[in-house]
Amino acid sequence: MRAERPLGPVMVDLAGLELAPDERELLAHPLVGGVILFARNYASPEQLRALTGAIGAARSPALLIAVDHEGGRVQRFVEGFTRLPPMRSLGRAYDANPGFAENLAGATGVVLAAELAAHGVDFSFAPVLDIDFGSSSVIGDRAFHSEAVAVARLAAALAGGMRRVGMGAVGKHFPGHGFVRADSHHEVPIDERELAVIEADDLAPYRALIAGGLAGVMPAHVIYPQVDSRPAGFSPVWLKDILRGRLGFDGIVFSDDLSMEGASVAGGIVERGHAALDAGCDMVLVCNAREAAVRLLDGLGPAALDAERAERMRGPGGRAAASGAAYRAALAQLGRGRDDGTLA
Repeated sequence: MRAERPLGPVMVDLAGLELAPDERELLAHPLVGGVILFARNYASPEQLRALTGAIGAARSPALLIAVDHEGGRVQRFVEGFTRLPPMRSLGRAYDANPGFAENLAGATGVVLAAELAAHGVDFSFAPVLDIDFGSSSVIGDRAFHSEAVAVARLAAALAGGMRRVGMGAVGKHFPGHGFVRADSHHEVPIDERELAVIEADDLAPYRALIAGGLAGVMPAHVIYPQVDSRPAGFSPVWLKDILRGRLGFDGIVFSDDLSMEGASVAGGIVERGHAALDAGCDMVLVCNAREAAVRLLDGLGPAALDAERAERMRGPGGRAAASGAAYRAALAQLGRGRDDGTLA
């Protein structure tokens, strides 16, 4: 019988299609609390179920299993899954018929969540709540729209569809990555706008989704010097004062990948982990950098993930999630959207 131990605050990745012996040891580390999957971890639906089953059996309570599965160019599992459209296509549909587009967004959320849950994945880091200001190529068509109201309505509908299946949504990249041109994977973006401007535009989708029970938030590796000299993911001003205090968010805060260049201003990997957790992140991600992940686990010190917040991200699981009437109806609705060209 596996010993019960609290989940830790670090989310790690895996090298391939099944757990290697050293990865089983890695997942047993007390500071590990979750696993993020990538395209390299997927070959078929059957293989994915076997992998998530092995991850789930690694410890008790089971580790959280996540993926970036937004649709469009950010969809890790393709063959055997419904090909989801980029969120911009929902924005184009919104321009023609807002109510119809919101229904399509809700159907997209149902399909996204049901298919992931049927394969043992707890949640996706979605939806993107960034506004498309025409500047950011890394966001681009991942954003629903160029208007905050449209982003809020479509994202709320998609999150509502996910919630119908029992899956929590994660809004990203707080407070907004859409205004800056630099890509935080490779640079340290700086957004010179004042807080009042960001509040009026970028924070509007967060207000709407938080009011509806948003389960998770991922902050951006972007510096907003008019508010704080630190990137949002390392800033207690953004995470504690604004996100939790002013906006009333009570869910889980995930750092963006600490191995990204946008996180480099916080120092080495251990310093980045401490800075993110001290700022208000509940869980930190280290992706595509196994040696850095091990250094973080060795140097971080004792820490635990808030159990109540973690459970809000626990997916419904089981194949039944993808076999219900809601899933079939949502698939049909997406098909109709494609037939009339709204999801091209």
